Amino acid sequence: MSLSDAPRFAQRSGYRTVDLETKARELLRSLGAAPMANELRVEWNSRLKTAAGRADYRHKLISLNPRLFEQPAEIDRTLRHELAHLLAQFRAGRRRILPHGDEWRSACRDLAIGDEKRCHNLPFPVSARARRYLYKCPRCRRDFPRTRRIKRAVACLACCRAHNGGEFDARFRLRL
Repeated sequence: MSLSDAPRFAQRSGYRTVDLETKARELLRSLGAAPMANELRVEWNSRLKTAAGRADYRHKLISLNPRLFEQPAEIDRTLRHELAHLLAQFRAGRRRILPHGDEWRSACRDLAIGDEKRCHNLPFPVSARARRYLYKCPRCRRDFPRTRRIKRAVACLACCRAHNGGEFDARFRLRL
């Protein structure tokens, strides 16, 4: 099924899909996350261009890219991938966790996608952004191309790790 064959409602942003919502809620309930399952929403979001999906814990929302209709087998896997983000944060409570850290990996195993990769390899179009700003580390001379200007103090992570125990050090602050 191609994107043009996808139901017109799924091509519009914000269209909720009851079947996927029900499936996601059942998975959450089976893993002890019933309070979140009751609030969860799953919707198609045509504003997603390169991402297959997105999870928003604060709003208990999973957004899926309508281009997944071109790869129907990936719909379930993407749903579970995004659900793993919500489940990991639910289990962590107020503690901050890494998006694809140990808690997420554990949630992936519980959702039967233990071999899940951080990023998809679906043939979605990639937009090439012009890198207008080129920052350089004064120590290692490594280049850091950026689309937007950096507004706060940012240092070369490799140099900070090698020479300051991973802590910020102004000696390695990136320069334009």
